[in-house]
Order: sequence, then C-alpha cells, then structure tokens
Amino acid sequence: MNADLSYLNISEYRNMYENLSPAQLVEFSIKRGEGILTNKGALAINTGKYTGRSPKDRFIVKQGSTTDKINWGKTNLPIDEKIFDKLYDSVIKYLKGKDIFVFNGFVGALKEYSMPIRVICENASQALFATQMFRRPNYDELGNFQPEFNVIAAPGFKARGKEDGINSEAFILINFDKKIILIGGTHYSGEIKKSVFSVMNFLLPQKGVMPMHCSANIGDDGKTALFFGLSGTGKTTLSADGRRKLIGDDEHGWCDKGVFNFEGG
Repeated sequence: MNADLSYLNISEYRNMYENLSPAQLVEFSIKRGEGILTNKGALAINTGKYTGRSPKDRFIVKQGSTTDKINWGKTNLPIDEKIFDKLYDSVIKYLKGKDIFVFNGFVGALKEYSMPIRVICENASQALFATQMFRRPNYDELGNFQPEFNVIAAPGFKARGKEDGINSEAFILINFDKKIILIGGTHYSGEIKKSVFSVMNFLLPQKGVMPMHCSANIGDDGKTALFFGLSGTGKTTLSADGRRKLIGDDEHGWCDKGVFNFEGG
C-alpha cells in the first residue's frame, strides 16, 4: 500500500511509485525521456544549465527553532516563512495530476543517530539518485515507516525569482519547524543530498555528534583516518587505499562510539 501523503497536502497525483528498485527506476527514467543509457550501461541524465549546486538559491526559513542557532550570512541565507508557504503551495498545485516517485529510507549508518527521510520526486531519475545515495530500509523498517524529514523535489517547477522573494527560478528551501526541504527549478540531484546533509549538520551537534565533510577509512588496527578538504581536492582518492577499509567518502558523524557514514552504498 502506498504512503499517505495527505499530511503534506499531496493527494491529487496520477500515480505513486514507492521504493522501486534501481532497475525499475532506470527503466522509468528512459521511458519518460529523462535520460539515456550510455554504451557502458550507465544512465546519463541531462540536468540542463544546473550542472552543480546553486548556493545563492539555498535558503533556511528563519523561525523559532533556527533564529539564534544558525550563523546567518552568505552561506546560510534566511527566508521568511510566508515566502516558503507561498512557494510550497505553488509546488503542490504543480504536482497535481503528475506521477510521483517516493523513496523512504535513512541518512546515517549508526542507528541511534540515523534519521528516517522521505524523498518525493517528480522525476524517476531523482528517486534513483536518492535510492543510491541514502540508506535503504529493510522489510520490517518499511512496514512501519515514519519519516522525520521530508524532501519534495520538483525540477520542472520554475519560480519567478524576485517576484517570489528568492533569487532565481531555482530554489532549495529548508524548513526545520515543518521538517520539509522544498526543491524546485533545478534538475541537479546533488541538491537533494546536500540539503539533507545540511539538516544533519544542524541537528547532530545538538545530540553531541560532530558532522564532518570528509572521507574516512579504517585500518586492521581499528584506527580511523579522516581526510578533510573542499570538493575536488582529493578526499575520495586518498581514502581509497587497498590496505584499509573505506567507511565513506563525503559526509560523516563523529560520536562517542566512533565515526559513521551518513550515506548508504
């Protein structure tokens, strides 16, 4: 039975496809014209002009839970909740009559700090990204799944920039009180990943866990090595050591029990 999305005001969709396998999502992506198979068998997606993240289009709703806990500025742009609500309503209307693809899963490998998330996508290829990126639930977890945070990705919906209170047609809006990430106007799937990690970066320190943008591996002696650096500086390459076991290559948490990966894989 499909998930009830009425708590998000999502109900008048055409079909819902929930937790499909990667093979099924690849097939849907091709049939829907979202991508093609390369001669090596990989799925290639044309993301349009957004081939990377758009930091000037990422906003956090400034409200009770965030006002005094976030370092507001060029990195963490504030936005009024009324602007969020208006764009949210517009996206929900846009999704009416469309097929939607839903992924239910987790971010965080250590159970006590793992967060259940629901990713609702207009595109099958973005649901495939979420399926490959985050941690998949087992049968028992899926049977009684309750998300703590929701992501709604509607790349085909384009905002009106300043008229809508934002900077361009694309937007990534994080609302901590409503536990919703709203993404529109960009086909770049990395926005799903990084916005979820931003949520973890805000929540985990309040639980005594340090979130880190790094790669990590562990030796036979049980000692962990961390590799920090900006994107493209070699973290993944340095952590891929045949003599050590890879923990992960992008986002991790450091708690009293050790280092754990945010991602699946």
